[in-house]
Amino acid sequence: MIRGSCRLPRRSLSPLPLEADPEAVGRGLCLQYGSSGASLLKKMLSESSSFVKGLMIGSVFCAVVTMLGHIKTGQVTRTHHEHHHIQALNKEEVLKLSEAERLDLSHSIRVYCLILVKPKDLSHWAAVKETWSKHCDKAEFFSSEDMKVFDSVSLETTDDWQMIRKAYQYAYENYKDSYNWFFMAQPTTFAVIENLKYFLLKKDPTQPFYIGHTIKSGELEYVDMKGGIVLSIESLSRFYRVLKDSEKCPEQAGMIWKLPEDKQLAVCLKYGGIFAENAEDSEGKDIFNTKSVGALIREAMENSPQQVVEGCCSDMAVSFTGISPNHMHVMMYGVYRLRAYGHNFNDALFFVPPSGSDND
Repeated sequence: MIRGSCRLPRRSLSPLPLEADPEAVGRGLCLQYGSSGASLLKKMLSESSSFVKGLMIGSVFCAVVTMLGHIKTGQVTRTHHEHHHIQALNKEEVLKLSEAERLDLSHSIRVYCLILVKPKDLSHWAAVKETWSKHCDKAEFFSSEDMKVFDSVSLETTDDWQMIRKAYQYAYENYKDSYNWFFMAQPTTFAVIENLKYFLLKKDPTQPFYIGHTIKSGELEYVDMKGGIVLSIESLSRFYRVLKDSEKCPEQAGMIWKLPEDKQLAVCLKYGGIFAENAEDSEGKDIFNTKSVGALIREAMENSPQQVVEGCCSDMAVSFTGISPNHMHVMMYGVYRLRAYGHNFNDALFFVPPSGSDND
């Protein structure tokens, strides 16, 4: 250890190599600069220590960033099913279908709805139960804990990602042979299931569909949970298999970096060769909305004051979010009850709601 004084024997003052021993360096400094050399060496060692610490921290940070990039993008490359945007059939295409084909299609689309709820969502839970969920071929509520007020499947976790995993796992194990489309929604979402079925016409559920309102985050494209998520039975089947691989689809979120649940779902689905696709009507308008009707109308009034109705939303919208319990009942009235006398939409296809949908 180098001390404050320099009582060292006189030696040659030849320059020392960088890899020299610290004691040798200390002797050289002492011989050349006296007692101030020791202080200089202390400073050098202190600065060197800080540099090494900084280098180590930087290396760890770099490794973490690299790892996160790996998580976001995954190791799966897109080999088929390339489209990012998929559209509904237009009216002319539907009219070209034979009556028998229309009837067959209307009965072949079976939608199972999964609504994720927590105790704080009790009023929304009641509203969804009494309104749009009755139009699903089957709807079940998945709660974070056992609730006596309403029937639900208790998942026994408050973690959003684990709730999604367990709900999909339950749906696959119990209904993989009964339904071919699976619609997951939050309790603040309002959905028009008949419009969803119309959008799904001519789409093959044995193909890996992952549909909704897509968002791009870095290299990752995912479906925003706020607008609802649709999986085909093929996608659900692949996801179920990926769930068993803890490296590709970990049950616990990362300790350093926690992805939102809808992003984590997209990462896991990518390992199954499933990619997010944005759903649009035949005119290219989004049909899965991540805002309320009121918010969309306000935006349309600001951006297109002369064309508020046309600029707001698709006529075939599937979902809206941020809907209060009272507004859900208003939406039900507007969507299913209110009619303009003498105005005939001439719909070429009908989806008969399941038994018990007494609010039509």
